[in-house]
Amino acid sequence: MGVSYPPEPWDLHGQAVASVFLVPVRSLPAPPPGTRVVSVAGRAVVTAAFFRYEEPSPLVYDEVMATVLVRRGVRPRVWIPWIWVDSEASRDGGRALWAIPKDLARFDVEPGRRHRGDGLASVEVARTVGLPGRWPLAFRVVQRRGGRSVVTSVRGRLRAQLLRTSWTFSGPLSLLAGRRPVVSVRASRFRLLFGRG
Repeated sequence: MGVSYPPEPWDLHGQAVASVFLVPVRSLPAPPPGTRVVSVAGRAVVTAAFFRYEEPSPLVYDEVMATVLVRRGVRPRVWIPWIWVDSEASRDGGRALWAIPKDLARFDVEPGRRHRGDGLASVEVARTVGLPGRWPLAFRVVQRRGGRSVVTSVRGRLRAQLLRTSWTFSGPLSLLAGRRPVVSVRASRFRLLFGRG
């Protein structure tokens, strides 16, 4: 069988809703080798997010994830222990290229207002406050592959809004159930270059 996914980098366009939560470190799995979870009074910084990737992205699909802020020495990294998509090509590419453990899920989306990943999470947006300009974004993702870490660069720009959100979580994301977000943001339009070019 041939390769079913695009080569890196993926030039991704779309929109997203994300909220930051504080979660007890003890409730998390072990982070990738050589990293430590960043903690605030024993609580980890966990971000739940829905992404919708649209044209002209190389793949068009929906995604839900929860990420954890970790560090390698003093350098911050983003670790993605939980992630689901509705595209087999995205699942296969994420696993093969960057060791991101994508699984499949079904989604029901009303962009900018409501997102739901069946059996995982849902979010409703109640209010938005726009932030001026386009914001640069650059970070590195770290994942586990066997006994080593795989580090991937991500860079891009986005238009952002502050939100009031209402989340529900179930299944593997139940560790976030009942928690209030510290802050919520909507990227009304983003472009991300994911991986090496």
